[in-house]
Amino acid sequence: MTTRRFPHAKVPEVFALFWVVKLLTTGIGETAADFMGTKSVVIAGLVGVAGFFLALWFQLRADTYHPVRYWMTVLMVAVFGTMIADGPHVALGSPYWLDSLLYAGALVALLAWWRTSEGTSSVHSITTPRRERFYWGTVLLTFGLGTALGDTTAANLHLGFAWSIAIFGVLILLPLLAWKRGADSVVCFWIAYALTRPLGASIADGMAVRPQHGGLGWGTGPVTAVGLVLFALLVSYVAITKSDSPVDEVDPSAGHPEHEAAAPRELDLATD
Repeated sequence: MTTRRFPHAKVPEVFALFWVVKLLTTGIGETAADFMGTKSVVIAGLVGVAGFFLALWFQLRADTYHPVRYWMTVLMVAVFGTMIADGPHVALGSPYWLDSLLYAGALVALLAWWRTSEGTSSVHSITTPRRERFYWGTVLLTFGLGTALGDTTAANLHLGFAWSIAIFGVLILLPLLAWKRGADSVVCFWIAYALTRPLGASIADGMAVRPQHGGLGWGTGPVTAVGLVLFALLVSYVAITKSDSPVDEVDPSAGHPEHEAAAPRELDLATD
């Protein structure tokens, strides 16, 4: 059993810019995977798999939060997650709505395991390697769930990109409203986090695909390039300003009820 602890949480403070960057990573992951797949499946596989494990390795071996390292890991999770999220559908031929239920069940089970073993599943509790592994496992499952939800509206319900954007744009606001009315902040955060995937992917696909398929026809390459530029600018901004640096809070040790009183700020959309 390791006794290694981090001096601060290894995740950023959550405010408006966090959600913007997170949406960018989901869109980039969608179009980048599609763009590389049309050029070379081998290259796409190498970039997606090797990039994911390399970024995660650097993230897990560090003891402190750094915006560039953290967000590069999220970006590679987005690319890698896009490539593997359709696994059950491709391998088993299962409908996307069933995949959504399977991923949702796995996500709930992992969050329950995390909360039972650590006393919390708040992102502000990532102060040990075990909690960080729970965190990144949960992030991966949110991409699987979000991808399946997006495919459900696009493929099973044939709603198209505009309706998908509208639906998920409304749905992602519901956890915020629920939190404002006293719902569990951790649950609300992870629901909103999962919904960024279908929303961001729908926006990116809507810009990239051809008009005859319901999009604007800008192409996956240009959309990916523009997304990467915006991503680099925003991550550079938070790295320079340190505006998303973790703050010290009461350590949410297992079984300590004061954790809930420590007011985790998962859905605080106002800058400090």
